[in-house]
Amino acid sequence: MSADELLKTLGCQDSGKALYDFVEELYPLCRSITGEGVRETLRLVQKRIPLDIHEVASGTQVFDWTVPLEWNIRDAYVKNRAGERVIDFKVSNLHVVNYSQPIRKLMKLEELKPHLHTLNEHPDWVPYRTSYYKDNWGFCLSQKQLSQMADEEYEVCIDSSLTQGTLTYGECYLPGASTDEVLISCHVCHPSLCNDNLSGIAVATFLALNLAEQDRRYSYRFLFIPGTIGSITWLATHEQVIPRIKHGFVLTGVGDAGPFTYKRSRRGDAEIDHVMAQVLKQAGEPYKLIDFFPYGYDERQYCSPGFNLPVGCLMRTPHGEYPEYHTSADSLDFIKPQSLVGSLEHCLAVINVLEHNHRYMNQNPKCEPQLGKRGLYRAVAGHQATQSRELVLLWVLNLSDGKHSLLDIAERADVPFVEVQSAAAALVECGLLAQCKETVDHSQHGGCHE
Repeated sequence: MSADELLKTLGCQDSGKALYDFVEELYPLCRSITGEGVRETLRLVQKRIPLDIHEVASGTQVFDWTVPLEWNIRDAYVKNRAGERVIDFKVSNLHVVNYSQPIRKLMKLEELKPHLHTLNEHPDWVPYRTSYYKDNWGFCLSQKQLSQMADEEYEVCIDSSLTQGTLTYGECYLPGASTDEVLISCHVCHPSLCNDNLSGIAVATFLALNLAEQDRRYSYRFLFIPGTIGSITWLATHEQVIPRIKHGFVLTGVGDAGPFTYKRSRRGDAEIDHVMAQVLKQAGEPYKLIDFFPYGYDERQYCSPGFNLPVGCLMRTPHGEYPEYHTSADSLDFIKPQSLVGSLEHCLAVINVLEHNHRYMNQNPKCEPQLGKRGLYRAVAGHQATQSRELVLLWVLNLSDGKHSLLDIAERADVPFVEVQSAAAALVECGLLAQCKETVDHSQHGGCHE
């Protein structure tokens, strides 16, 4: 089922608008790696999909890390002598350095300046800054705002708290016919940033919504987690689950207008890497494939050497390669409904390949079978589309030896997977193919046993 077809069954006529509206609903919340903003975000996700919300106590040891104190913020401002808020958290939650310690103090501008962060190259934008693991506080503002601040005394207030609490994450588990799992992960720790955070949350939510309505070969595990510390915490507390993860990808930055970029898993040749590459190539639009490197999003935790999971990262323009990244310009105006729905459709195409990437045995392997008497051969010679269809049938017959999957055949024939899938279904229907009972080594393309 396509994104549009699913959402129409739910009463929504425009899937791009539905995705965008969800981002808009999430946008005002002040998220961080812990706290009420994360919980409220997960509650909104939970209204749409079956989401279990988990809490892990501050101080819990998770490998080399420790779950931090919980941070919450109620208000923050810098007031001038006239009592006007020249920097106001209530106007934008980006105005406060995330995880700032509480402070209430009168300060001269020169004393305050080391705690003020701007972007010289974009004087109207507010940067996004954090201080998760170092005691600090600060404000972010535009260079234009700073230039208008007089050399006077200011009232500085950050009404925040750092307390023994919990780290919160969400998990949606959709069981399938197999206990083998596909892991799909996104981060929920950024405040009002649309592409880098909310686009991934929206696409992951609607992807789970779609899969919940389908029969599933695989089981699917969706994680909505704080970046870095969230994936580390989940991995540390779910080591028994790790062997079941056969494919996976991180979703981030999928709402801008740029072409797709896929970052391969650390393995580099995992099935998910082949699937992503094949779907992107056959879409006929610009795209980029990049090799794994140990920086970026949570793929670097899933792909750490102690786990080495087959998990890549799907994005559009990579982080740091667009000027709006981690600034107030990553706003509702920056993301596009058509980009969000295009990202969802791409994920659905990837899932379709994973779900149907079977191996088959040719039941008439000695020379080509006669396709005409089975209604599979063209009635009139010379039609290009019909010839292409026949060629796909012949590719499927030739390579269905129990060793090649449908994805192998699609790659070799250089055709979309759905064409190979359709050809295989037609050949099964007329008795020329039989699906193998598979025991698959997902680190390779695998094999099958009769």
